[in-house]
Amino acid sequence: MKLAVLGASGWIGSHITSEALTRGHQVNVLVRDAGKVTQDNVTITEFDLTKDDIANAAAGSDAVIVAIGGRALGNHEIVANSAQQLLRALAGTGIRILWVGGAGSLEVAPGVTLISSPDFPAEYKDEARAQGEALEVFRASTADTPWTFVSPAAVIYPGDSEGPYRVGGDSFFTDSNGESKISVTDYAKAMLDEAQSAAHLNQRISIAY
Repeated sequence: MKLAVLGASGWIGSHITSEALTRGHQVNVLVRDAGKVTQDNVTITEFDLTKDDIANAAAGSDAVIVAIGGRALGNHEIVANSAQQLLRALAGTGIRILWVGGAGSLEVAPGVTLISSPDFPAEYKDEARAQGEALEVFRASTADTPWTFVSPAAVIYPGDSEGPYRVGGDSFFTDSNGESKISVTDYAKAMLDEAQSAAHLNQRISIAY
């Protein structure tokens, strides 16, 4: 496959890029600063969402994997705005969007989201709220751009693969110890599995052990 990765120099984006290369895919990394790219055997395209055309930058790709959060710049509005921009710009191209989402919008009960629970960490609320707004943008879109919003577990952490993961939908789920977690390596594997299978078009899925 030909994949473009937007946000490839970030923590999650770099793991997704490495996993794609391990599987033999052609990867075009779209980054503002080419000097931050650490992987070999990638095509590097300097790209700024605020002024460059994603359709041109990702031309020929089967999918664009998007890993942006806004935390570094303190600009969480960029998340939902970018979702809207990409859906519109890629309409009619046949290029899919695979979006690195958040867990805050998962439902712990019907109509009750994780972010609204009293134990949700305050320092992550802005980012989680922004990802929830992006999800609503995807769901409300009438563009013919296929998408998949991939929510990680409540805790995504550094580490190697720990074995099989589970794929859920909108409902928050935990393992036998009552924990919702996934290593960044296994999250990247799940993202590439979805990129290859296109099994959940125009849906949100969630990934955890």
